[in-house]
Amino acid sequence: MRHTMKSLLLVGPATLTIAVLFLWPLGYSLISAFTDESHALTLAHFAKMFSLYSSDILFTVIIVLVSLAILALLSITISAIIVLSPWQGIVRALAFLYRLPLFIPFIVTAQMMRTFLAKNGLMNNALVAAGLLTPTETTSLLGWSGIIITFVWKQMAFSTLLICGAMAAVDRSHILAAQNLGASRVRILFDIILPQVLPTIGVAMVLSTVTMMSVLSVPLMIGTGTPTMMTVDMAFRVNSYGDYPVANAMGVISYLICAALSWFYLRHTLRAKGEQA
Repeated sequence: MRHTMKSLLLVGPATLTIAVLFLWPLGYSLISAFTDESHALTLAHFAKMFSLYSSDILFTVIIVLVSLAILALLSITISAIIVLSPWQGIVRALAFLYRLPLFIPFIVTAQMMRTFLAKNGLMNNALVAAGLLTPTETTSLLGWSGIIITFVWKQMAFSTLLICGAMAAVDRSHILAAQNLGASRVRILFDIILPQVLPTIGVAMVLSTVTMMSVLSVPLMIGTGTPTMMTVDMAFRVNSYGDYPVANAMGVISYLICAALSWFYLRHTLRAKGEQA
């Protein structure tokens, strides 16, 4: 009994903190999305949300999926070079460079990219100065393309850190055996390393999805109007109209998108483990 009381005293403050600061606001937001002013169940908030922001929801999903595809490709490529490349100078340079975005806040990243990608930004000015473009040929990359570039650049450090660590943890004897049998580095990557690090790649992509769906500064500063991402719409509904129910309804949709991706990942991972067993 005394041991039980000590355990409760240890976990009680943490449990209470989670309940008050996380479960209570989450529960209230969910209730607000599904009830009207008289506390009766309703789907009117969702109907209003879809009538106003259906194109923004589709835009958000496309932006996230395209960003994830590019992010996965670049993260796997950089990780493979770091783990398999025989040129240590390149490995050290990549290992240093890919970590830099990890320590830069999203708001700073958004401002950097806006300065870099604008029509009169640093990139176009450098191309004009080099004689590769004329001022009339410059194009702004702000908008959907700039949002994708910013998301990929910012999240690449996080996903590469996870994937590279998983690749480095692969049993070296398997890699050495394949090399002794004459397998190329590309063959080793696809046949030996990638099958063993797929769960880690899935984790990196799911967590990156949650991050992209949560960031406000990037679409707000890099975007150029409509359509825009759901985070901007949620902030607009709250700040301009005080319309928390519709904003919370959009939050439910955002949660469902992340939950669907997580379910797909878990289903695939559990099926793969079942086949191995």
